[in-house]
Amino acid sequence: MRKKKHPLKRKKNKLKIISYNVNGIRSAISKNWLQWLQASDADVVCLQEIKVQLEQIPMELKLIEDLGYHHYWYPAEKKGYSGVAILSKKKPNNIEYGCGQELFDYEGRVIRADFDDLSVMSVYLPSGSSGEERQEVKYNFLDFFKDYVHELKWKYPELIISGDYNICHKPIDIHNPKSNANSSGFLPEEREWMENFINDGFIDSFRYFNNEPHHYTWWSFRAGSRGKNLGWRIDYHLVSRELEKRLKRASILSEAKHSDHCPILLELT
Repeated sequence: MRKKKHPLKRKKNKLKIISYNVNGIRSAISKNWLQWLQASDADVVCLQEIKVQLEQIPMELKLIEDLGYHHYWYPAEKKGYSGVAILSKKKPNNIEYGCGQELFDYEGRVIRADFDDLSVMSVYLPSGSSGEERQEVKYNFLDFFKDYVHELKWKYPELIISGDYNICHKPIDIHNPKSNANSSGFLPEEREWMENFINDGFIDSFRYFNNEPHHYTWWSFRAGSRGKNLGWRIDYHLVSRELEKRLKRASILSEAKHSDHCPILLELT
């Protein structure tokens, strides 16, 4: 009797998921992002900050299809701002656009793809760096999102939440924790939220495999920060504990330079 194949397993016995804040998909494509995407050979790709309406990229969408991807986009209503997407070699059973909260859905921050054996969410959490008003929006999102995901896990226990969280969890995740102690993205309240969110049933997949310092996913465009590796680790694949046995590898693909972020990789068996 032939062994039944896993619904999302590859021939190489692994499932490859990439998350990438592209800081504008058109800008990334102008830097040979499509060629990089083809070479990456990922099964699922989660995108953040797409900053585009679909009518602006008809030719690009065709090229993505030519690479074998089904694609699902959730742009912000405000043009040139935010937005998330999921590309998948296997067609999902269901796509959930948004999270049901008007402001956050207006800003295009959450999209989820449900497969037979797991669900993958692409998220772009708000930044509070522009001032107190947006920091308050960020705190409101964090409060909402924690409750939203807690309820969602009852229905979809095998859940991966990939994307830009705009939070460094621990001092090891930022190049200078002392000077950034009062910076949005490393505030005590944000870090506490991240700790509680993970403890509510998730695994920080990168730290599951790697506890070394100096691994970052975002660098300021200023002062040659990327060349000096003065960065922040704010992009995560958070994996529900139900999937722990399937964890194979997680890494940061810092050599990819289509954005001020770099992509992050997760492999499951």
